[in-house]
Amino acid sequence: MKIRDAVTAARGRLVRAGIEPGEAAFDAELLAREVLGWDLARYIAHSDEPIPGSLVTPFEVLVGRRERREPMSLILGRREFWGLEFEVTSDVLTPRPETEFIVEEALAQMRSGWPEGSPQRRGRPASGPRLLFADVGTGSGCLAVALAREIGAARVVATDVSEAALEVARRNARRHGVADRVTFVQSSLLDGVGGVFDLIVSNPPYVPTDLFVTLPPEVREHEPRLALDGGPDGLDAIRGLIAQAVSRLTAGGHLIVEFGVGQEDGVRQAASRWPPLQLQRIRLDLQGIPRTAVLTKRPDAGAREV
Repeated sequence: MKIRDAVTAARGRLVRAGIEPGEAAFDAELLAREVLGWDLARYIAHSDEPIPGSLVTPFEVLVGRRERREPMSLILGRREFWGLEFEVTSDVLTPRPETEFIVEEALAQMRSGWPEGSPQRRGRPASGPRLLFADVGTGSGCLAVALAREIGAARVVATDVSEAALEVARRNARRHGVADRVTFVQSSLLDGVGGVFDLIVSNPPYVPTDLFVTLPPEVREHEPRLALDGGPDGLDAIRGLIAQAVSRLTAGGHLIVEFGVGQEDGVRQAASRWPPLQLQRIRLDLQGIPRTAVLTKRPDAGAREV
């Protein structure tokens, strides 16, 4: 059997398993390339060749896993985020493209969101880093690592309630050369974590409990519920984080947080309860859905004003 024919057959199996045809075609090809050890260019050039006999069984095994709706990130053990490859296991959420908006917004604040001459804008002094960031619910560590890579003046404290998730995040920090500037702490939100931060970011649990059963099987059956279930309306963690940010942000510091579909009003309401914080903007995703909130602590607010 030719490689292309094996991929076509695999695509059919995945479609019958309930996977959208375009996604099924992409996944089948990617699994073939994974088994063959080929990049896209080589696959295009040689996909009419017979599939090596020794690779038929490994390919069938991977296709079977995807057919059972195991996500590609777990089958491959990795996912790209912000141009970096991250290890992914069943202990962490798979990094999503929309979460990159948090990094984009953080970099935008570095460029223009802090007043000229403020400590945050002055960056790294001769003695070393001076900016302190927090990544709450770090999971794979994708946000903490991406920010540490992008902002050399930053030290990052990354928290998660799951020690297994923190182990994955530590490995990702070592892989990308920032382990010396990222500290991992087992904690719920920022409980028990010292420091006042220039920036707090988070992709917290925000799926309403009753909607958990409606999630795709790739998510519902293979990703940690602890990182997904946000309570009755999905906003438990977000409300808690906003409340903590009042006393844990420097004056002029920022909280950037991801939220779910239909939760914009709830986020606005939660922010309005804390006058020291101003909801600066809501970022829409590529489908025009409100997705990311940027809150700023008033420059005239004290470092620990509540």
